[in-house]
Amino acid sequence: MSRDVVLLSIESSCDETAAAVVKNGREVLSNVIYSQIALHTEFGGVVPEIASRKHIEKINQVIEQALSDAGMTLADLDGIAVTYGPGLVGALLVGVSEAKAISFATGLPLIGIHHIEGHISANYIENKDLEPPFVCLVASGGHSHLVVVKDYGEYEIIGRTRDDAAGEAFDKVARAIGLGYPGGPKVDKLSKEGNPDAISFPRAKVDENEYDFSFSGLKSAVLNYLNACQMKGEEVNRADVAASFQKAVIDVLVEHSMHAVKEFGYDKFAIAGGVASNSSLRKAFEERCAAEGIQFYHPSPIYCTDNAAMIGAAGYYEYVKGVRSGYDLNAVPGLKLGER
Repeated sequence: MSRDVVLLSIESSCDETAAAVVKNGREVLSNVIYSQIALHTEFGGVVPEIASRKHIEKINQVIEQALSDAGMTLADLDGIAVTYGPGLVGALLVGVSEAKAISFATGLPLIGIHHIEGHISANYIENKDLEPPFVCLVASGGHSHLVVVKDYGEYEIIGRTRDDAAGEAFDKVARAIGLGYPGGPKVDKLSKEGNPDAISFPRAKVDENEYDFSFSGLKSAVLNYLNACQMKGEEVNRADVAASFQKAVIDVLVEHSMHAVKEFGYDKFAIAGGVASNSSLRKAFEERCAAEGIQFYHPSPIYCTDNAAMIGAAGYYEYVKGVRSGYDLNAVPGLKLGER
């Protein structure tokens, strides 16, 4: 497309109210995120009703700030991109309703975006040379997907979690060793003080699909270890538990991903999602990819957690393909990647 395309993008799938203005899918003119972590911390996780109510309170402010930061008005835009699934249905509905209202009032095209497609597309923002095809690992609190990105907007999921997602396992183990919510960053930080080889935790393999993940057994092994220590009156070294658990997760993510890259014959690999901001995971992938001659891509941490810039990046490629959503666009909490 010869002319610039500027999109307002909205993300409200969980507990971040976010809006951004993105040009041509790769240039972020503004990126505003209102995080609700402090609200949900006392409950040990996201409370859907609280999340929805706070989205309603904040979404207009966040959009106004995004437009102001970009130095633009609604009249300067070419379209509205919004996450419509998967996620918490009440939270999604706030963003979808807002996007439809703006589209109706202005006549701007509406583009519904898959949340995981947004995470994958976050890699395009800072890696201007990255183009499909490549393999991407999407690891977050709700998802552990191994995806072949065949083209913009064209995906094949080759591996997924059979039970707990990687981020979910981090949160549950963090709670078990008394770190609280959110678990991922706290486990990552504490792990730096521990010995990752102190405790032998299992690395699960799924017989039916070599690319699938399973972290429920690992989570149970950590809980059993903690219970056994308590019954024997032994002191628990939380740093060693955190480091050993984290290494078990990383080993599985790295092995599955590298196997997929080689089997499918690609030389490019990317990571995305909240777990992709884990410093030990990034280091492990950097070392492995360097050793095997694979180009490694990853977003900055700000684009790993839920944000609207990634939705704007994905929205651009849908926009240029002519994809448009009607005013019957609805929140789809269980939306599968590749569905519309």
